[in-house]
Amino acid sequence: MKSLALLPLAILLAISPVNAADVPTGTITEGVFADSRTFPGTTRQYSVYVPAQYNADEPANLMVFMDGKNYARPGGAFRVPEVFDNLIDQQAMPVTIAVFVNPGTIPATKPGAKDRSNRSLEYDSLGDRYATFLVDEFLPVALKGLNVSQDADRRAVCGISSGGICAFTVAWEKPQQFGKVLSHIGSFTNIRGGWAYPGLVRKTKDNPKPIKVYLQEGKDDLDNLHGNWPLGNRDMAAALQFAGYHYKLVMTEGGHSAKWGGEVLPDALRWLWSDDSQPTVIPETQTKPEWQPHPDAIANDSVPQGTVEQMEPWESDIFAGTVRDWAIYVPAQYKNEQPAALMVFQDGERMRDVKGRWRIPTVLDNLIARGEMPPTIAVFLNPGHDKSKPRRGKKSSNRGFEYDSLGDRYTRFLLEEILPQVQQRYKISSDPAMRAIGGSSSGAICAFTVAWQRPDQFGKVYSNVGSFTNLRGGNVYPALVRKTEPKPIRVYMSDTSGDVDNAFGSWPWANQRMASALKYMGYDIRFDWAEGYAHNADFGSARFPDAMKWLWRGETHTPEVDTSDDLRGDLTLVNLLIPGQSWEVVASDLGFADAPCCDDEGNFIFSDMKAPAVYRVDAADGKQTLIAKESVSGLMLGPDGLLYGCQGAQSRVISIDPESGAVNVVATGVKPNDLAITADGMIYITETRAKQVTRIDPKTGATTVVDTGITRPNGIALSGDGGTLAVSDSGGQNTWTFRVNPDGSLDAKMPTMPMRLAIDEEGEFKFNEPPSYKTASRGDGMAVDAAGRFYVTSAVGVQIFDPTGRPCGVLPTPDPTQPLTSCTLAGTNRDELYITNGSTIYRRKLTVQ
Repeated sequence: MKSLALLPLAILLAISPVNAADVPTGTITEGVFADSRTFPGTTRQYSVYVPAQYNADEPANLMVFMDGKNYARPGGAFRVPEVFDNLIDQQAMPVTIAVFVNPGTIPATKPGAKDRSNRSLEYDSLGDRYATFLVDEFLPVALKGLNVSQDADRRAVCGISSGGICAFTVAWEKPQQFGKVLSHIGSFTNIRGGWAYPGLVRKTKDNPKPIKVYLQEGKDDLDNLHGNWPLGNRDMAAALQFAGYHYKLVMTEGGHSAKWGGEVLPDALRWLWSDDSQPTVIPETQTKPEWQPHPDAIANDSVPQGTVEQMEPWESDIFAGTVRDWAIYVPAQYKNEQPAALMVFQDGERMRDVKGRWRIPTVLDNLIARGEMPPTIAVFLNPGHDKSKPRRGKKSSNRGFEYDSLGDRYTRFLLEEILPQVQQRYKISSDPAMRAIGGSSSGAICAFTVAWQRPDQFGKVYSNVGSFTNLRGGNVYPALVRKTEPKPIRVYMSDTSGDVDNAFGSWPWANQRMASALKYMGYDIRFDWAEGYAHNADFGSARFPDAMKWLWRGETHTPEVDTSDDLRGDLTLVNLLIPGQSWEVVASDLGFADAPCCDDEGNFIFSDMKAPAVYRVDAADGKQTLIAKESVSGLMLGPDGLLYGCQGAQSRVISIDPESGAVNVVATGVKPNDLAITADGMIYITETRAKQVTRIDPKTGATTVVDTGITRPNGIALSGDGGTLAVSDSGGQNTWTFRVNPDGSLDAKMPTMPMRLAIDEEGEFKFNEPPSYKTASRGDGMAVDAAGRFYVTSAVGVQIFDPTGRPCGVLPTPDPTQPLTSCTLAGTNRDELYITNGSTIYRRKLTVQ
């Protein structure tokens, strides 16, 4: 087969007139581009429209369309060539050359393997990779011989869905090349991090990029594992308006379809190319309704009154150099012999003021007396203040750092410093369902962070006007929620349309995105919403007693999950997981578990590296049998029925007969970490220290280096059709993929799977910035299921990706105190995920198909 690399840069296929009625018609030239350095191994179709009015002596305007085939298709929803013909003829837009470019495809070269789409990597990724591809590689070929303006104001870029966010990314990264963006139902969601754009846009308020943006979005667009499209686009529009961009938001009827964008395309183009177009202006909705306390926030002399004990100011070790005031509420019904429920409130002094808005001691008195919440010890905790700084009024200098930061620092402060002091005085339940935490604004996101970090300690969250914004990276939470195994926490939220919109985010849209994410993942969530109001306690406090009744109700929540908006190819986490089933222990008290794999019968096989031993666990009865007394770090069954194992310490790869335990040396002079075996028996190993992937011929032991350069290549796995090889990087931020060729060579190397990184708790937590993340994912052993998902073990758990490398979600590590080294799918139906987690092996049943 002729190598794609030998094809000419562009293959001209046809020149044909564009059909249009009673107006001059342009021509379309079609071609194929197959020589990308940015996206190696890809091939893509494209076409170029040249209007009839084009004059080679005058530079034409330019507009590039992603998913070009859909935009150019005669009779399709957009029919761009026909629209251009008409608008140019009407002088409603300038003479413009259109380039329609499809996403790349990696053609399979191995018999039986499937072509692989590169669309998501190209379109959904943030950064300048695709923009560089367009400007430096593709457009010089596509536009060869054409006179196109280099003025960014005369160059536009357009796309739909993932192509929409791609269009924005191109202009965002290269505003000197493209000054106009047209996005149809743009994916400003978390397919590959697009959720971050509103926060990034707001940070440019003092120096907006010179780009003009048109957003079309359907009112009934998607709400799925990647995000909520209508909310994402509205959040984006609010950010553009705040930062002073010239933009237009058009909310049409319909959902995730080209139909609606196509209907407004002529108007969109007129607006985009007009020098007199008017921007969208979203009006402010703040109001100040008369406030009245809830009846349960009014003291009742017939109700037993609890007491509030003012504690000695607390000087923290975790937040060194800070001091804070705090107090403890004890209900009249508290009994020493009966563990009480617990609720912690941030900004405690304001929350416990019985003459203020919240009046929480009074509310608790009334609700506890009526039995609408259990006897509850309440801890009212102020934020810390740096003792070396003068205090301005009642403001605490460390509030933002403590409350808005992600990670476990504040959680540890509560669990290691404050709660032990409370428990010295009072008996408190250890049941997370009897422990709640709440707050308002930054105190609210703080409350959620605590429960998110330690759901084994806090099972209930109260949030009013929560700061799920970019004060310190909290705008990531909706994205994390949708792609993390649901946690057993009940969440009450309240917010209003008049909440604050500033440099750090739109609180109304952020809270709606958060509530939408929790609902999609089946959480026990209530979100109270109202029009008007402002960033204050008026709405939340008036509903606080009802919120407490709901939060502390005895009803057992049954998750309701609606995945009807998941598109073909979306492999949402909630459909993979089986309700009520979690990790169960298979083996414990091992020296160090690694090298999980399975045999043809679905029996689970692993190595205890310190024993040393290789064991088989029977799929039917769970009986454990010793196969061989060997220590291996990677293990897989070959097509010949032998087990092949990695012994890096002995610089060799071995085979093990699973019946007799006989061991033979296959190859020497290598330092293997993990391995994958093709259907014809070829072995690929990772050599981590050498930063290389090596191929081994098991018949001769001959070795060939087939890739170098990955920081620390570790886990390795083949797709089900054998056409793609994936390699994790324990020292980097991606899992890489390669095309496997018939001769065993690898090419088309790309960082296809973006790994979720752990927060660096020792790093900086700067204002208006995300937290510091560790640069190494600790990507380790991996597996592939029958649906084509890749499972990659890492520092944060088992990360799951669809066949195109889009993140599906994360299953947190059962025991985060021990290393998570590898995984496999075993069982008779290959639907049981086994993981090696230090001294313990766990498994859980999944819905793989």
